[in-house]
Amino acid sequence: MRATIPLSEGDHLADFPELRMEQPAGLVATVREGLPIDRFDVLKSLLGVSSEELTEVVGISASTLSRRREQGSFKKDESERILRVARLALRAVEVFEGTANARKWLTDPARALGGESPLRFADTEPGAQEVERMLLRLEHGVYS
Repeated sequence: MRATIPLSEGDHLADFPELRMEQPAGLVATVREGLPIDRFDVLKSLLGVSSEELTEVVGISASTLSRRREQGSFKKDESERILRVARLALRAVEVFEGTANARKWLTDPARALGGESPLRFADTEPGAQEVERMLLRLEHGVYS
């Protein structure tokens, strides 16, 4: 797996302290322990999407989300997928210099993604990597 581009400090990065960890071992340990349930709600709010849409993107059923709410944290694989989407959302906020523009870009269909929205396309790791590459190109003025 390739390294991702570090996120710069921003307002929303504080909502995901896991993504600010400098040592990979800390992030790995956090993912293994499981993210707190509130990260889902923070991500949903950041993206401006429904719980149904976000559960679909991160591959968690509504009943699983309900169980995790009772338990207080997500499992390792679920945590990983939530952080994947959070990272892309925060990257989009950086590139588009604000939440509103990032939300629009993430949820609107993209021709470069076969008409899927970047958010939906990022439901797999290869899809997320392509969305990240698109953000990098856009950041450097290459139309995608």
